[in-house]
Amino acid sequence: MIELAPRHYHPDSTTISRFSGQPVVIGAAALVIIVLGIGSMALWRAYTGTSPELDRLASARQLQARTVQASEQLVEKTKGLEATQQESIDQLQVVQDQLLTVRRLLAAQQLDSRKLSEQVSTLTESIDGLRQSFASARSSDPAPAARKSANRPE
Repeated sequence: MIELAPRHYHPDSTTISRFSGQPVVIGAAALVIIVLGIGSMALWRAYTGTSPELDRLASARQLQARTVQASEQLVEKTKGLEATQQESIDQLQVVQDQLLTVRRLLAAQQLDSRKLSEQVSTLTESIDGLRQSFASARSSDPAPAARKSANRPE
């Protein structure tokens, strides 16, 4: 089996000696970049006077205030709905009482109408009986009618 060596392989140089100086430079450069980044953020915050944490805190407080305000509005609307519902219930109770009163009055009027109808029927029967008795009395008594006509001067 044959092992292939990389192109830059020099059998006389070791891997450690070839990369010995570069990790320190890379580490130092990364450290400088990190320090510069932190420093620039600190300067930017100091210059503008604002920080994202304060902005987040302020927006969180505004959100809480809006939530409390919305909750209070919901409570007020709920109380308003309760009052309206109670008024509707009271009005419905009044209407039901009025309906009950009207039903009682209607029943009383219907009873009075029945009584009056019975009385009218009784009177009609009595009048018919009187007419029949008057008619039969007239037909059985023709002499007084003739006397009346004889008494009349012509």
